[in-house]
Amino acid sequence: MSEQNNYEKLGVTEDATFDEIQDARNRLLQQYSGDSKHLETVEAAYDAILMDRLRMRQEGKIKVPEGIRFAEKRSQAPTQQSPVPAKKSPAWLVRLIDQPSLTDVLLPGGLFLGLSSLSIFYTAGGEQILQFALFFGVGLSFYFLNRKEQKFGRAVLLTGLGLISGLIAGGLLGSLLLPQISLIGLTVEQFSTVLTFVLLWLVSSFLR
Repeated sequence: MSEQNNYEKLGVTEDATFDEIQDARNRLLQQYSGDSKHLETVEAAYDAILMDRLRMRQEGKIKVPEGIRFAEKRSQAPTQQSPVPAKKSPAWLVRLIDQPSLTDVLLPGGLFLGLSSLSIFYTAGGEQILQFALFFGVGLSFYFLNRKEQKFGRAVLLTGLGLISGLIAGGLLGSLLLPQISLIGLTVEQFSTVLTFVLLWLVSSFLR
């Protein structure tokens, strides 16, 4: 069986592309469906053409134009690069940050809001009211922190840091913003107390 005969059996020329050869094969297989003799002839011619082209390519004797596509020359799909893993947060930060439920945020938020309102609007008691509110706020912060993981020492530490940070930051900001907070009827002590409650709420809700 000559090479020319194989091309003729598929109804293509020698310079046909791989796609044209394959289309011709598929068309003939469909045309002679059920005729085993013709099907074997078509398959044999198709296989012979592919083997001849592969042999000529390996020997550097390809006689067809360079642009012709062969089955063995089809470019492989680019390998997908593995997605870059997301950077993980440090272990100490993961252990420190909590992911509270809505209730765990709103409940302490409501209580600290009540203490803030008491500190702002109940002025008859003066500094004693502020001290009482701070004492109660510290207790709330410790309670909500301690109930998460039952770690007494950590709850005391975080509450203490929130209290000290709030009082210091509140005092400094209150002094800088004294004209503004005086316009709304607040003293530096009241401003500092309210800011402390905000920090204690954040600590007790989002830390553990």
